[in-house]
Amino acid sequence: MRHLILLSLLLPATAVWASQEPIGPGNVARLALAWTYDTGDSKEPLKPGADAPSFEATPVYADGRLYLSSPMGTVAALDAETGREIWKVDLEIARNADYSDFVNRGPTVHLGHVYVGTVDARLVCLDSASGKRCPKFGIGGQIDLTKGLRRPPERVGEYETTPAPAVYRDLVIVGSTVADNSRARMPSGEVRAFDAETGALRWTFHPLPADAPAGGANAWTRIVVDEANGLAFISTGSASPDYFGGQRVGADEHANSIVAVKAQTGEVVWHFQTVHHDLWDYDVASPALLYPARSGPAVAVGSKTGHVFLFNRLTGAPLFPIVEKPVPASDVPGETAAATQPFPSKPASLVPQRVTEADLWGKDAEELEACRRMFRALRNEGPFTPPSINGSLQVPGNIGGLHWGGLAWDATHRLLIAPVNRLPAVVHLIPSAQFREARTAFPQRETTEQKGAPFAMSRDFFLSPSRVPCTAPPWGELVAISADTGEVAWRVTLGDLREKGLGAELPTPTGAPNLGGPVITDTGVVFIGATMDSAFRAFDARDGRELWKAKLSTGARATPLVFTTQKKRQMVAIAAGGHGNELSPPDSKLFVFALP
Repeated sequence: MRHLILLSLLLPATAVWASQEPIGPGNVARLALAWTYDTGDSKEPLKPGADAPSFEATPVYADGRLYLSSPMGTVAALDAETGREIWKVDLEIARNADYSDFVNRGPTVHLGHVYVGTVDARLVCLDSASGKRCPKFGIGGQIDLTKGLRRPPERVGEYETTPAPAVYRDLVIVGSTVADNSRARMPSGEVRAFDAETGALRWTFHPLPADAPAGGANAWTRIVVDEANGLAFISTGSASPDYFGGQRVGADEHANSIVAVKAQTGEVVWHFQTVHHDLWDYDVASPALLYPARSGPAVAVGSKTGHVFLFNRLTGAPLFPIVEKPVPASDVPGETAAATQPFPSKPASLVPQRVTEADLWGKDAEELEACRRMFRALRNEGPFTPPSINGSLQVPGNIGGLHWGGLAWDATHRLLIAPVNRLPAVVHLIPSAQFREARTAFPQRETTEQKGAPFAMSRDFFLSPSRVPCTAPPWGELVAISADTGEVAWRVTLGDLREKGLGAELPTPTGAPNLGGPVITDTGVVFIGATMDSAFRAFDARDGRELWKAKLSTGARATPLVFTTQKKRQMVAIAAGGHGNELSPPDSKLFVFALP
């Protein structure tokens, strides 16, 4: 801040105080903190042993206000210029539940209403002026989303709604977040549209057939609406359980797919499955990105695999050829992995899909040798190596590749820009009788039962004994693709964990694991938090050069919002909620920046 004050003294008054000046590459270095707001969630008591809530919301700007929601059920309207609280309500989230993904990624504002999906599976409607419940909507202003499912959840927290609801004309469209790996027959993952005024059910899309032995295939990331063409684009996850498919033989219908439906009726127009018979938790976690191709309306779809698929938005025709390639077979009794998987000819995968011994890294010789020993013991046959009892290397790991942060569109330079992770994972299948023994023996791993399947699963990132990645940095990048050629235009390291003690001996930034999306201004500035190093950054969309960086209270596991106030002042908001670990502890603050 001291340097910014000094800079203001050296610049002409008209340059410093021109608050209506848009943020661009030439002035973003002068960006300063305007105000902060704390929802207070990070201070609330939780059920013993429960995960802390993750504040990942992207606020919504409307009529001079920012509307914000949180995983603990706080919904607030703030004065966008000052951060002054106009109203605040508590949706009274069930506090005694074990939530599979304790997050909320923001509200939706439409025609004087604020719609919020909650982690305890309600769709709530509030009056945007006062925060009061909408009297005509559902029962008491809300809908219980666990009702009317083909297969309902067995406990609170197993079935949630985490992204902002989508809106098409007089409809509110919601998917769900379904817990991973608890059992084979998880809750069904249908997508539903409700009347925006009354809450009456208008249509349902079922990703899996009624007689499917699995659940899931749910839409847990943001549903994207193409208003002009009357389409809704639904990204779906894997069928349950994630790591064993012996009971769900075949390709799993619309799981792991991008599905275009008629927004008014839910009727499927076209769909494409990015992973057949998923055994890797390779959800289509990224929301669809709508952009104009040279040939007409287009949609880009990112996958945890690292692939980006580009389609004609109206027909689903690929803009670049997609090739089915043979992949390794499973050696697990009762499992039949898909014989082929789809690979786009362009763009090439944005992250490595294979690791060799030459790619290994350690902070010292001892650590490197430990990584080598682990590596040699794992099944490692390239992309889509199936899980195994002795352990398989999964490249990329289960967080991606591309993740729920998705892509952003730079219209000026015709670039698709995405954050990616470069962290492999190690997956073991465990005979179900040995589940509890394995969970006790390896407490650092995530070990879950997959009840009803013959195998439990255990997964962890490919880490050294001191919990440092066994693969060489960068561990996170920001990548730009030319939409017209399908070639990578630039890639830069995203994040730096050296100050956190990881890779401190390295001369260049390490990159960092990241979850959260980018946003681009009309002037070509890319804003992104996402990383575990508590930084909020701005990059030049032309070449990826870092232009500005601010320190936050913790990591910003969210997608920013760029908005212009009624006074024509452009501002940037980012939620800093942390990644739930010691490198990036929980918090519940919204940071808003502007030019002085």
